Amino acid sequence: MDLESQLSALQTRLTHANPDSKDPKTWLPGPAMHTLQSHRSAITDIALHPIHSTLASSSDDSSIKIWDQESGDLEKTLRGHIRSSNGVDFGGFPDTVLASCSSDLTIKIWDPANGYANVRTLSGHEHSVTSVRFLKKGGNLLVSASRDGSVRIWDVGSGFCVRVLYARDWIYAVCPSGDGRWIVSGGRDRGATIWDLGSGSVKAMLDGHEHYVECCVFAPVASYGALAKMAGVKRPDSGSLGEFVATGSRDKTVRLWDSRGVCFKRLDGHENWVRGLVFHPAGRYLISVGDDGTMRCWDLEQEGRLVKTLEGHGAFVTCIRWAPNMMEGEPMDGVKGIRCVVATGCADSRVRVFR
Repeated sequence: MDLESQLSALQTRLTHANPDSKDPKTWLPGPAMHTLQSHRSAITDIALHPIHSTLASSSDDSSIKIWDQESGDLEKTLRGHIRSSNGVDFGGFPDTVLASCSSDLTIKIWDPANGYANVRTLSGHEHSVTSVRFLKKGGNLLVSASRDGSVRIWDVGSGFCVRVLYARDWIYAVCPSGDGRWIVSGGRDRGATIWDLGSGSVKAMLDGHEHYVECCVFAPVASYGALAKMAGVKRPDSGSLGEFVATGSRDKTVRLWDSRGVCFKRLDGHENWVRGLVFHPAGRYLISVGDDGTMRCWDLEQEGRLVKTLEGHGAFVTCIRWAPNMMEGEPMDGVKGIRCVVATGCADSRVRVFR
């Protein structure tokens, strides 16, 4: 009976470890379909267009490049920043624009409908701007983070800074919740902060990492069931989109937190800095990349068990992005309209696309 029990448990683990590659809900990246080469220095960030097959990459070479991720063709090179380009993101309403940030202290807005002309430059940060993200789909608010220790909220339409939040130290990463009510930032203070954008107050401090926090991301509603079980709490209301956070650090760990600031799971496996995180839109997996040159897939339904390690990048993996869901009016759990496209950026100046 003991052997039968062990066999059943092993069979269950085997089933979970080999998801159906044809099912978007369980799809995980395999070998790269395209390797995009044109940058002359390390890739710092990637953004994928919410509708089209366009991919934007930023680099330490100060340029931004526009690619077709389906064909792998380079379509355009954007020049305007005079120092390293540190981050990119697509967003805006009614027309989608591209935002970029740089160590030259500026944020630039590029218009795809006008040949990616630089239509606006946002100034106000007093040190390198490290990250930019649009707050939510269908909106013109942009959040930026900087080594000056501030998070700034911008109205892209007018170019005005509408709010400034001050953290404890340099900020390396920022991420909004799906509804734009909350943002999480992480950096040199070895922690992360969840902010309430309505009041500008701190909702929670996520302290516990032993080194700088390089990346942070909110979990989608589709992950709430598995994360609540792991945390030993009641599943939160699916109408709230800021209940769980994942952080990655130079201490080589990934940590999972609830919105009260309690770390309920530590994921060990990386052999160097963790540089990027993304949740599977269907909620089952968390994917991390790091300076050990690997992409690692963690199964949240198996208590965060490492189920896949993808090697072959050949250099530090600095960032990762999953293509936004494509359907308009998609449900809050984000399951419908999943686009099985993941892209990574590397210190070898290459972008890799997994489809």
